[in-house]
Amino acid sequence: MQWDDMRVFLAVARMESLSAAGKSLKIDPATVGRRIARLEENMGLPLFAKSPQGYALTEAGQRILARAEQAEQALVAAKEDISGQTDQLSGQIRIGAPDGCANFLLPQVCAAIARANPDLDIQILALPRVVNLSKREADMVIAVSPPKAGRLSVQKIADYRLHLAAHEEYLKSHPKITQPEDLNAHKIIGYIQDMIFDKELDYLSEINAERVDLASNSVSVQFNWLRHQAGVGIVHDFVMPFAPGFQRILSDQISLTRSFYLVRHEDDRRLERMNRFAESLVTGLRNEIAKLEHQAQDQ
Repeated sequence: MQWDDMRVFLAVARMESLSAAGKSLKIDPATVGRRIARLEENMGLPLFAKSPQGYALTEAGQRILARAEQAEQALVAAKEDISGQTDQLSGQIRIGAPDGCANFLLPQVCAAIARANPDLDIQILALPRVVNLSKREADMVIAVSPPKAGRLSVQKIADYRLHLAAHEEYLKSHPKITQPEDLNAHKIIGYIQDMIFDKELDYLSEINAERVDLASNSVSVQFNWLRHQAGVGIVHDFVMPFAPGFQRILSDQISLTRSFYLVRHEDDRRLERMNRFAESLVTGLRNEIAKLEHQAQDQ
C-alpha cells in the first residue's frame, strides 16, 4: 500500500466526492477514481459505497480511515521533528467558528497571532452550522456547546454574556420598554427558528419572546438590522463596542451567559505546532472577550 493512495483515500473519505477530493489534491477526478479503484483492488474489498449523493465509507473503509489518519498524523509529527522547533509558527491553520465569534473576535485575535508569525497562514471558516472536524473542514473549531461524541479534545475558552439591545434612535421613536411585556409593541430581531443549529443559540425562547419579526441565520445580518434601527434583539456584550449608538434594554431583568469551547482532533494534541497555536488562540480570545465586555459596561 502506497502513502499516495492513502492520501487520496483520506480526501475522498472527507469530501465524499471524487471532484471535491481532486480539487483539494490538485489532481483530476478521473485520476482520483482510478487510485481508489486500485486501492480497493489491492485490499480485495470495497472501501466506498457509490451513490448519486456521493461516496460513503463502507465498514471496511471506516476501519481503514482510523489507521490512515494515524499514519497522516505520524507523518506530520515527523516533519515537525525534522524541521526542528522554531520560535515562529508556519504553514496553514483553518479555524471554524460561529458567526459572532468569527466576525467580532477572531479577526483581531488572529491578526495579532499572524503578526508574531509571518509565515503562518490563518483561515477563518464562518458557517451557520456545526463545522465537521472528522471531514477536516477545519483544523480546530470554536463551538458554543462541547461535542458529546468523536475522538475530540475539548477545552473551555471563556464565558460570554448577551443582553437585549437596540439603537438609541430606534428607542427614541418607539414605545418605552420598562418591562418584558413591553416588547410586544416592538419588532423582534433574531435567528430563523428552524435553522438554529445549537440550542445554546436559541436566545429568544429563553426570554419567552413570542415571535421573531426579522429573522436571519447570520449574527451579522441581525447586527445590521439593529444598526439600521429596525427593531430590538439579543446582542453579545463583546459586540457592543463595535456598535456606537446601541443601548442595552432591561439589563437587570434579561441577561444570558454562554461559553465558547475549543474543539480539536484528539490526535492533533501530539503536534507541537497545533498546541502552540491553540494556546495563543485561547489566550487571545480570553483577553479580547474580557476587554470588549469591560468596554461594553462603559457604554
